Amino acid sequence: MHTTTHGIAEFQDVGLMTADDEGRYIKDYLPLVKRTVSQLAFQASSVMDRQDMEQIALMGLLDSLRRYGKPDEQFAAYAIHRVRGAILDELRQLDWRPRRLRQKTHKLNDAIRELTKKLGREPGFDEISTQLNISADEYQEYLLLDSARSMESLDELLMPESYTDSLHSRSIEDEEVIRRTLASAVGSLDEREQLILNLYYQQELSLKEIALVMDLTEARICQMNKKISEKIKSFF
Repeated sequence: MHTTTHGIAEFQDVGLMTADDEGRYIKDYLPLVKRTVSQLAFQASSVMDRQDMEQIALMGLLDSLRRYGKPDEQFAAYAIHRVRGAILDELRQLDWRPRRLRQKTHKLNDAIRELTKKLGREPGFDEISTQLNISADEYQEYLLLDSARSMESLDELLMPESYTDSLHSRSIEDEEVIRRTLASAVGSLDEREQLILNLYYQQELSLKEIALVMDLTEARICQMNKKISEKIKSFF
C-alpha cells in the first residue's frame, strides 16, 4: 500500500513515525488483527486461507498507522474499520462467490421475494429448495454471501470514524445528523437484532459464534443480518 500526495496533505499534522515505531505499534495491535481475521475467516475460507487474510489485515493495520499517526484511544476503532476494509476489498477482487452460486444469486433473490409476498412471511429452506431445486450447501453459501454483503454495507454506517477522518470528510452538522439518524435506526431494532449488532461490532464475534450464543442456526443469523441491514439503511 502507499499514501497518495493528497493523503499526506490531509494527515501531515499527525507527524511521521520511524520503522521502529511502526513495528512496535503493529505488535501492540496484533490482537486486533487476529480478532478481525477470526471474525471474517468463516465467510472467506472458500477462496482465501487464514495466513493470507492475516497478511492483508496487517497491511491494513500498517496503512492505518501511516494515515492516523501515533495511536490514541480512538485508534483501535479507526484501525478495525481499515483492517476489515482491506480484507473485504480483497474478497471483492477475488469474487469469492462460487460460480454456480453466482449464477443462481439473482434467481434466489427473486424467488425469495416472490415467496415472501405469497406466504406473507419469510420462506423456509424446504420451500425455497422446492421452488429452485437448490441444495442445503448452496443455500448456506448464498446466505453467507448475502449476510457478508449486508454487514459490509453496514460497516460504512456503524463503524466509528476517527477524529482525523471525520475532520476532513464531514462537517460538524453532518456528523450530528448522521449520529441522530443512526441512533433512531438502531432504536427501531428489536432486542434480538440489537444483540446481534452488539455481538458482531462490540464483542467482535463471528456469525458462527453469534449463532451459538443465541441458540439459532447460522442460516437464521444470516437472515436476521439482512433484515437489520435493510432496516438501518432505510433510515438513510
